[in-house]
Amino acid sequence: MSQKQNKQFVWMEKWPAPAKLNLMLRITGQREDGYHLLQTVFQFVDLCDWITFRPVEDGRVSLHKAIPGVPELDDLTIKAANLLKAETGCTHGVCIEVEKNLPMGGGLGGGSSDAATTLVVLNELWGLGLTTEKLMTLGLALGADVPIFVYGYSSWAEGVGEKLEKIDIPEQWVVIIKPDCHVNTKEIFSAKDLTRNSKSITIGDFIAGQHQNDCLGVVRERYQSVKDALVDLSDFSEARLTGTGACVFAQFDSEDAAVYAYKSLKDKWQTYLAKGVNESPLFSKLKFGKYTS
Repeated sequence: MSQKQNKQFVWMEKWPAPAKLNLMLRITGQREDGYHLLQTVFQFVDLCDWITFRPVEDGRVSLHKAIPGVPELDDLTIKAANLLKAETGCTHGVCIEVEKNLPMGGGLGGGSSDAATTLVVLNELWGLGLTTEKLMTLGLALGADVPIFVYGYSSWAEGVGEKLEKIDIPEQWVVIIKPDCHVNTKEIFSAKDLTRNSKSITIGDFIAGQHQNDCLGVVRERYQSVKDALVDLSDFSEARLTGTGACVFAQFDSEDAAVYAYKSLKDKWQTYLAKGVNESPLFSKLKFGKYTS
């Protein structure tokens, strides 16, 4: 298989893998296979991991440096690259270098975003020619959040999070706190006291202000540090949980207000200042040829 590259795609380039926020999360039911039916709204923020792809001649897929605590074969970038090879019969190899900036286990989608950037970029570097829809399908096999990162635009999502409808959302400043805990998503979704029968709403309802997160009560009661972070952040703006957490966030209409909250909290908490963006930084880079943090 030849490597016919799009001129925008070059080896050794740094590619962004952005974070996302769930601005709303409703659980409307549960399938027979145990997966929960959701309504959620995804928006990207301009915090990113950065991924570099180096060509290798022996056909192997490897990491330049493994993430501490994550076996190389369990890394989602490795799984994504190997999935592309298995799907297409590609014989090329790659060494993947990940600059990890997004906190793990925080609900910001870092691992899923890394996987999506790997799918999108290697599809071009290896000249595979897979469509966005095909890459989204492959991504779903890696994780429920991978398709939104492949899709690349803020979305209203249903199903298990894979049915996406493009939506434009105000691009506000955001302060994010990562409490010192790792929320077990499986534990939260299996909790007996989790709401599983929320009434479905419309995009108009969300825009009008309905942005509850059905996981919030369960997470808040099980993780004291999440509860404490919500209390501290709520001094500055409405504090909300993204996904199942552990990260909590608040939106601000002005940069000055967000900076004030960030500076007030950063000595106590692992805190991030960011901007909500509707177009994924990955796709901004693809369109304009560059994107810097």
